[in-house]
Amino acid sequence: MSVDFGKETSFSAGVLTVSDTRTVETDKSGTHIQALLKENGHQIVHYDVVPDEQKAVGAVIENWLEDEQIDMIIVTGGTGIAPRDITIETVKPMLQKEIPGFGEFFRYLSLTEDIGTKAMLSRAVAGTVKGGKLLFALPGSRGAVDLAVRKLILPEAAHLLHEVRK
Repeated sequence: MSVDFGKETSFSAGVLTVSDTRTVETDKSGTHIQALLKENGHQIVHYDVVPDEQKAVGAVIENWLEDEQIDMIIVTGGTGIAPRDITIETVKPMLQKEIPGFGEFFRYLSLTEDIGTKAMLSRAVAGTVKGGKLLFALPGSRGAVDLAVRKLILPEAAHLLHEVRK
């Protein structure tokens, strides 16, 4: 975490997929996030797939928050309204400051560029967490992660990290 994000744009990330049905071998969304980040010169420090269980999700995130190599955590999956969707309930209490514009912009882009009015079901969220890190919680579909990473996370990550570490 010695990078000066005012000048340097490279960052390191942990990517976590929350799913009862996906594995490391079948996880298209988590794999796609990693590919997009690597294509843009960023490093993946950790990657994992865990079931839709608060304790499992929370334990991985808490562990990664202690890793000084990680600048941000991107979680995919479990952000909908189904009874097993627990990602938002798990990550929101961890946020020091929520970035409401992220979820608002994500739903707007999803509405206009991707899935139409189904976008209202997304509870995507982002915010700052301890250690001057960022946390993003995205839906589990490949289209959703592509949209969020390409249109919101990659263009603003360096600026967000600079701001949170002033």
